[in-house]
Amino acid sequence: MTETIHADPLQRRLSEACDALWDQLVDPREAYLDSDRVWWDAVSVNGQPAGGLSVPFTSEQQLADIRQQSRHLAATNEYAINGIENRISYLVGSGHNYRASVRKGANASAEIEKEVQRVLDDFLEENRWQARQQEIVRRMDRDGEVFLRYFVDPDGQTSVRFVEPNQIQTPKELANFPAASFGIRTEKNDVETVLGYFIDGEPVDAGAIQHRKLNVDANVKRGLPLYYPVRKNLRRIEKLLRNMSVVAEIQSAIALIRKHRGATRSGVEQFAADQSVATHSGSPTKYLSQYAPGTILDAPAGLEYDFPAAGIDASNFVTVLQAELRAVASRLVMPEFMFTSDASNANYASTLVAEGPAIKMFERLQANLKNDDCKVMWQVVKNAAAAGRLPQDIRQLVDIQITPPSLRVRDQNRECQVERIAYEKGLLSPQTWSLRLGLDYDQEQKNIAMHRADSVASS
Repeated sequence: MTETIHADPLQRRLSEACDALWDQLVDPREAYLDSDRVWWDAVSVNGQPAGGLSVPFTSEQQLADIRQQSRHLAATNEYAINGIENRISYLVGSGHNYRASVRKGANASAEIEKEVQRVLDDFLEENRWQARQQEIVRRMDRDGEVFLRYFVDPDGQTSVRFVEPNQIQTPKELANFPAASFGIRTEKNDVETVLGYFIDGEPVDAGAIQHRKLNVDANVKRGLPLYYPVRKNLRRIEKLLRNMSVVAEIQSAIALIRKHRGATRSGVEQFAADQSVATHSGSPTKYLSQYAPGTILDAPAGLEYDFPAAGIDASNFVTVLQAELRAVASRLVMPEFMFTSDASNANYASTLVAEGPAIKMFERLQANLKNDDCKVMWQVVKNAAAAGRLPQDIRQLVDIQITPPSLRVRDQNRECQVERIAYEKGLLSPQTWSLRLGLDYDQEQKNIAMHRADSVASS
């Protein structure tokens, strides 16, 4: 018993000393954290990113952390979701049109053209390409890259499936082999010449994979998510909007506060009980009062009424919120209303003009999307040719035309006049005109022939 009595003061003193040491502890890594508790980008002594690359990651783990942050924003932040969905709407829209045509100067029959078109149509239908296009844009923005893997059946029919970015990793035994970094094996001195990929540790030939990447240089193996530069802005926006809503909710929830000057606590409690119309039993007891619209309150001497909701001024916070939103919209090169869905201070027609920044950006992105899609379509045709469905020299005989949805605000009458003149002068073919109208030329010709036959039969 005596030992316990002596041990308590010693134990208390030791605990206090340890607490004091802990309070004085300074983590030397604190200087490398920003206000959001996110690590600064690592740089070398020369001020260049580690590894000599213009990217904020130097390892697969750092890239995975960045991708995880972006995925969280793309799944939970309403503004991030809206930005991606709008980019999908403008880049993909209702879907691109794919049409096979005889190559200029080639000696090919119309039947060859129809066979290639049939191969393309089968691929588009079997792979739900329009929906897959939307997912490609979503994945590109969210992850900074997309991996498509080709699968070919004995008949030459091609299927494509997505490969998750975290499946592309370098096996441990090749960790010190630079040419196989980030799950991609390249030529030793040429990063742009890809030889293969490692999917779940298994090597896969480069010809079976299409890798699309964004926001990085050509000599960087992996892509960077769209929202990485503004991830902190999006987090601040989310917190600011939450805090504004919570404060407004609390202030508006309290109808009024009665101030009893000089009253005792028991007197205030008795007054609350007398004025209440209902009582909620609990700890503590809650007294509820109801006031009809237009109620006039008469305060006796020593009693004051205070209305907290009258002091709410959310406009000050809204200005800060809008500034943050504009910063994110600047990263997307999109008008603010496209990102926030607030069209109160923007005009759609004046924004989507031919020389507008948004149009220029969307046209660039559409061009990249078309080039990547074209490579997929040619791979589909190549696989069909290897199975004997098409001639081996099919690439020299036909061409594939891809028409994306229009981005500009359209003047239908003016466009129709221009296209009619071009058609009459022999500058525009009926097939291309049909594509611009979103119609299938061959199907429309069949419909016209059927209509004429029905008209003759009825007459």
